[in-house]
Amino acid sequence: MTETEFTPRVFSGIQPSGNLHLGNYLGALKRFAEWQERGTETIYCMVDLHAITVWQDPADLRRSTRELCAGFIASGIDPEKSILINQSQVPEHAQLAWVFNCVARMGWMGRMTQWKDKTAGKNAEAASLGLFAYPSLMAADILVYHATHVPVGEDQKQHLELTRDIATKFNHDYGVDFFPLTEPVIEGAATRVMSLRDGSKKMSKSDPSDASRINLTDDADTIAKKIRKAKTDPEPLPSEAKGLEDRPEARNLVNIFAALNNQTVDQVLADFGGRAFSEFKPALADLAVAQLAPVSTEMSRLMDNQDEIDRILTRGAERAREITAPILKKTYEIIGMVGPVEL
Repeated sequence: MTETEFTPRVFSGIQPSGNLHLGNYLGALKRFAEWQERGTETIYCMVDLHAITVWQDPADLRRSTRELCAGFIASGIDPEKSILINQSQVPEHAQLAWVFNCVARMGWMGRMTQWKDKTAGKNAEAASLGLFAYPSLMAADILVYHATHVPVGEDQKQHLELTRDIATKFNHDYGVDFFPLTEPVIEGAATRVMSLRDGSKKMSKSDPSDASRINLTDDADTIAKKIRKAKTDPEPLPSEAKGLEDRPEARNLVNIFAALNNQTVDQVLADFGGRAFSEFKPALADLAVAQLAPVSTEMSRLMDNQDEIDRILTRGAERAREITAPILKKTYEIIGMVGPVEL
């Protein structure tokens, strides 16, 4: 068996759960736009099939899917340069997921941290089968494109390891080198953005305090106000990154500045070390407004033109299936399915 050369291809997806915030932007959307400009083929997905592992109001799901698409585009994703899709319009995702359900082992799924976290202290038997098996669908999302790289946050590394396990087992079981061992890509200063009210907690749309997050739909005044009121400590900023180790709120704000300004933490501290938050916060507020207010404005424009969003997603699905249909067809051939013939 010779080693296959796979075309470099980036895939990543976000669940359309509504209320996009700064963590989504810095941890995903901004990075996706940067990958798009590196010359590698990029495919970005609204994973609406994943969303229904828990019940969704249909109207809310449609709105959230379109809002997420608007967020992708407003953050710099060009649907002519990248393939931009919602998962349910590309049926090969679900079809390959069934094959992978038969490759993956129950024990693998039961050990997934997110499954254990979501069912801890609850009746796991009341959870949907989809919630248990969705890492298999995630593997299919990636491998149906033969994606070689996936930009992910730290909390998704385990899912990429499972994807590699499934690819390895499939290749071994059928004596092929058909699916690539996809590499996770974790980079930059703010892969994990924390709450503006508690630096020990991840920024989340579910936090009851709206002041804990910057929403991508916030206007310039709201963004600046939230930065000014963000929790800090009384000490000035250190001159080196190690001085932030026991200062979660300070570390979070410095990380946000670094990510928004395409700097390292050390570069930010070289400029602001020894200065008080009364000086740093206004600079961060100005930077955040400059970066995020245009995103908010463009999202609003797109949400007022939902037919445009739907056309973009329809065209994206057509382009995606040019890749996914042949890969699924070959997968079926490998495992022994009888396919259609010309009559």
